[in-house]
Amino acid sequence: MIRVDDHKTGYIFDPWRHIGPKRRKMLDESWAGLYREHILNHLPIEKLIPHFRADFGRPTKELHTALSAVFLQQMFDLTDEETVRTLAFDASWHYALDIPGETDEDKYLSPKTLWTMRKLVADEKLDGALFEDITARLAKVFEVKTDLQRLDSVHVKSNMRRLGRLKLFQNVIRTFLTNLKRHQPAMFSELDAGMTARYLSERAPGCFSRVKPSEAQAKLAEAASDLGVLVERFRDRAETKKMSSFKMLLRVFYEQCVVREMPDGGGSVVEAIPSKEVSSDSLQNPSDPDATYSGHKGQGYSTQVMETYTETEDADEHAERLRLITHVEVTQACVGDANALIPALSSAAERDLAPTQLTADSLYGSDENCETAAKRGVEVVSPTMGHETGLGLSDFLMTETGEVKSCPAGHAPEKCLKGKGTFIVHFATALCLSCPHLSECPVKRGKNRYELHYTDKKMRTAKRRQRERGPAFREKYRWRAGVEATMSELDRKTMLKHLRVRGYPAVRLCAKLKATGVNIFRAARVYALRLRNMRPNDRPMSPDRVFEPLFGLLRALGRPIRCRILNFVRRSLDFVVQPIEALRGGQNSCLEAA
Repeated sequence: MIRVDDHKTGYIFDPWRHIGPKRRKMLDESWAGLYREHILNHLPIEKLIPHFRADFGRPTKELHTALSAVFLQQMFDLTDEETVRTLAFDASWHYALDIPGETDEDKYLSPKTLWTMRKLVADEKLDGALFEDITARLAKVFEVKTDLQRLDSVHVKSNMRRLGRLKLFQNVIRTFLTNLKRHQPAMFSELDAGMTARYLSERAPGCFSRVKPSEAQAKLAEAASDLGVLVERFRDRAETKKMSSFKMLLRVFYEQCVVREMPDGGGSVVEAIPSKEVSSDSLQNPSDPDATYSGHKGQGYSTQVMETYTETEDADEHAERLRLITHVEVTQACVGDANALIPALSSAAERDLAPTQLTADSLYGSDENCETAAKRGVEVVSPTMGHETGLGLSDFLMTETGEVKSCPAGHAPEKCLKGKGTFIVHFATALCLSCPHLSECPVKRGKNRYELHYTDKKMRTAKRRQRERGPAFREKYRWRAGVEATMSELDRKTMLKHLRVRGYPAVRLCAKLKATGVNIFRAARVYALRLRNMRPNDRPMSPDRVFEPLFGLLRALGRPIRCRILNFVRRSLDFVVQPIEALRGGQNSCLEAA
């Protein structure tokens, strides 16, 4: 049975009257007041409803509460037990989720229900819907300007152990042999007793972890040989092909081993390839098969984060404007940042949050990215990759169309020929031979003259280098450094860099919901400032203020008269409600009969 409470209709009598005006003001100016007022009613619970039946089973937990618990757990970086306890006893959570009741059905969520709901959110990718819906809502409420944005990445580590190659080989072999012994004992009995003893004995894990550096290569060669024996024996068996542990074993074998034929015709031998030749997208740990390796930051995942910003340093004006994270995406650590810029622009454009100017570091500023972004109406402010040694094409004076007007020494060319995507510039031989910069100049000796050859891409890169030398570029690009504060905020407040989960779906859920939490923390600061700057009469009027004169009159009449009036009101309501309920019951029975 589906349970969804109505949080849009207000209360006649305020259920939060007991809190008191000072504590109520603190709640209204915190994240709880913002969440209750602008977010709770806009959660995508309609995407959860198809997973439950409306006519069978026990009632679900209230879907707003269950979905919010999954989100707030990541926002405050809580364990399952801490989440259950906080939902049960924290008044700020009760106020944010609009739970005035005191029953277990209202305020208790079992760890199993929380785990099930979180898995449902991850499997159905509702974390992305939560991020997009809440971000769009905040952008609308606070009128966020998205013209200026900046993009960067942060390395995220899942909850997995860092394994060396020898430990990785031992781990996958041990796991496969354990499962084979449990599910296929007949096949397990065919194996050599020495091999099974090496990996399944009580001392096996310690033997592999206490290998001396001088013995590491020999042990690795032995493990690679054992890996090859197992692959050769079981790769064609239908029973083992379905085992996930054997698939993991095959992956390690194909990624890190090679079969070499003996020169004297004595068969083949399995060897581990050199560590430098192992691909960065190879298996890092069987407990997290989706994690990859970055040569710069290590094992884990890469998370792309794009946010808005304003070019102002005035503290008061900056506090009034919300810096909103508009895009979050988890990618493999082995994938470069250059591949993330266009998907980020596409994602923001689909939600009407696209920028007109995007600031990013040099990894994002490839010529292909800049050209593609320009076609979308986005200016990419990013330094060009690499450095020129000596004089380069950027030291030549060029026209708007890319033709050279003069060389670094100030000499004009004899002629400039433009072909299909290429340029050829001719300089007089006498001028170039007498030039003191000839040794470091990019011109080359031709048949009758000195020539300079370059393509459209090199021309665009040179013009970018010229612009980067001016103060206008430095003024624009200096705002990119502010994104590092966002990465620090994500780590300090939500612990994004070190997660408690493993696997891409779980890491993606954590990253998107934690970024959404940072958006709410930021919006709450702006929201509190707006409420403080409001005049008292402009604040939203709560029900207790509306009916305060009536409450005062009832208190002044005394208890006997007050009880008579309340009983009369109750009987009058019963007189109106009972016919309506009877009519509704008749309609339901007619529907059931139909």
